[in-house]
Amino acid sequence: MVRLFLTVILVFLTSCSSIVLLPTYDLVQKAIALQVEQTQQQLSQKLDLDFQAFDIQGLSITQQKPLTIENLPAYRVRGTYNLIVKLPKRSFTQAQKPFELYLQIQKEGKSWRLLLPDKNSQNTHPIWRSYLIL
Repeated sequence: MVRLFLTVILVFLTSCSSIVLLPTYDLVQKAIALQVEQTQQQLSQKLDLDFQAFDIQGLSITQQKPLTIENLPAYRVRGTYNLIVKLPKRSFTQAQKPFELYLQIQKEGKSWRLLLPDKNSQNTHPIWRSYLIL
């Protein structure tokens, strides 16, 4: 009887607890790709380079720290990845590139955004630029 009672309490507590959504490997890979794509566009314009494509492999997440940014739940995600950049006549690999991302789940819980601190901001509190991760 006691065992049944404890089981019922455990099921009740489990069903009432909120579901915590953590960033997945796929989401982190998409966020890194978004960040790399923006960097490549800037380099292409400034240096007149012809980037063909890139690939992200060997993703390793070493830390996912929950925090709050602008009153919404977010995560600081750290780790490493291998970046393969393809140019018209050759490709090269940058191995074990460290990354630090800020990912935020939206209020409705259906979408995630990549948050980038505005480096030109003079405020003591960072101003965040937000990009939808598709």
